[in-house]
Amino acid sequence: METSDIKRLKELEAENRKLKQMFAELSLKSQHQEQIIKKL
Repeated sequence: METSDIKRLKELEAENRKLKQMFAELSLKSQHQEQIIKKL
């Protein structure tokens, strides 16, 4: 594995972490909205 490959892998891992965090936040927000709607 070349240096550029390792750098790209680290970039993709960082992006993956960021996207997973975004998904978790949006999923939680969606669950809260569903709970609010059920109470109406």
